[in-house]
Amino acid sequence: MARRDSASVEITPEVLLKAYACGIFPMAESADDPALYWIEPEQRGVIPLDGLIVPSRLARTVRSDHFRVEVDRDFDAVIDGCAEPAPGRTRTWINTRIRALYRRLFETGHCHTVEAYVGDTLVGGLYGVSLGCAFFGESMFHRDRDASKVALVHLVARLKAGGYRLLDTQFVTDHLRRFGAVEVPRRSYHKLLAQALIGEADFFALPGDAPIAGARALELVRETTVGPSGDAP
Repeated sequence: MARRDSASVEITPEVLLKAYACGIFPMAESADDPALYWIEPEQRGVIPLDGLIVPSRLARTVRSDHFRVEVDRDFDAVIDGCAEPAPGRTRTWINTRIRALYRRLFETGHCHTVEAYVGDTLVGGLYGVSLGCAFFGESMFHRDRDASKVALVHLVARLKAGGYRLLDTQFVTDHLRRFGAVEVPRRSYHKLLAQALIGEADFFALPGDAPIAGARALELVRETTVGPSGDAP
């Protein structure tokens, strides 16, 4: 389901967060289209935080620390990367309004990036919105093989360490399905979302000012999340 808002309608960061809390997110038709569409899929993409699949080859790459992974270092560069043409995607939905809105969310601590570097060169990453104990993945990119995949592993490690309950991927692609993404009917998704909006997770439970070793990220990803009663959910 989609509803179009004209370019003249102001959408503030506060309105955007309320939309996420209702299970709705914005997209543009293209970078040249100033209007936004409010999207609420019938089937919502979710990666269960205890269900991330890390193939053995990728695990070796993560453990090797070939990529230095940092967070919130260069928001604008990550947005630029996500807006680049890629195989199977000749144009982007990230328009000027999307860039401005998510930068304002970034400045208020509700939007975060996970960035993969080789030396000082950004070669992949992702960004998304944090609200309560939910993280809404928006987009990812890579310029070096496995860079975005490594960023995803580090993201899940950070979310688990910080007490998050939901990782929303919006849709399920063949690429995300390989990592454990599943489709959840709208009604079931709203129940998951309502539970995840209770309380406040900590994106910086792992330090944000120093890279986390890949081996540590894998340990966190493979740990079973334990609830307050001592039982795994």
